[in-house]
Amino acid sequence: MEPFSDQFMEFHPIHGTNVRLDYSGTQATRVESFANGVCFSKHPLKPGEIFLIEIEDKELGWCGHLRIGLTARDPRTLEVVPEYSLPDLTDLGDSWVFAITRNHNKIIEDPGVQEVGEGGLAGGHSMNPKTFFTDSHLHIENVRIPRDKLVGRSRPGRFSHILDDLYKTNALPPTARRSRIGVLYVPKGRDLADMHIVINGEDMGASAKGIPTVQPLYAVVDVFAATKCVRIVQVEYGFSSLQTLCRKAIQKHIVHRMAIDWLELPEALKHYCKYE
Repeated sequence: MEPFSDQFMEFHPIHGTNVRLDYSGTQATRVESFANGVCFSKHPLKPGEIFLIEIEDKELGWCGHLRIGLTARDPRTLEVVPEYSLPDLTDLGDSWVFAITRNHNKIIEDPGVQEVGEGGLAGGHSMNPKTFFTDSHLHIENVRIPRDKLVGRSRPGRFSHILDDLYKTNALPPTARRSRIGVLYVPKGRDLADMHIVINGEDMGASAKGIPTVQPLYAVVDVFAATKCVRIVQVEYGFSSLQTLCRKAIQKHIVHRMAIDWLELPEALKHYCKYE
């Protein structure tokens, strides 16, 4: 695919009644109840462009988790934002939404192939760790996505360097804090595409096929039930920003993330180096 310029991702100002966005428009928190948490991307996605979020907070006591997908409905045309993405938004048509579960998210193309997990649906633990450490990009057919931001990092601590390596092997449950989940569409012929969900650096397969691409497609994120707060993670496809280059240079020369606190750096840069 042809490369495209980086676009700063934000949530659309139109969202569910229980959602509160932060000042940057990149963090969405459901402030009450378990529903009315539907959010959209501010701009339509380009082919092969991933809308990536990280789960920042959970709320115990609810059944169900994050839902994510695509819609051809411009949020500005909605008379009211549906209470639920499933089934309310999908029932309106031109919307494709996938419910994220703790274990069963992998789409198995061949029903005769059994992978880890019950019923032939894998929980996302089949990735070869060596592949993740050596490949700089995730390949989904003709789409290339930089792996740098696809997997979250543990909280800074004594064993964070060990936990970070475990995260890269997809040991983190999809619904846990720090889990990163993205949605994109891959062109498939004339005016059609397949929707793919990426969880912690692994493609879950085509969760919806034959999606019309005549109309612009917006990302849908439903901050539902046990998922309390999510944050957009910016993915850089072209040249890395100065902030990213500084982060990589600093991380390359330290043994442990806690050592960042001892450096004479701006607090904002320290925080970025520790958590990204």
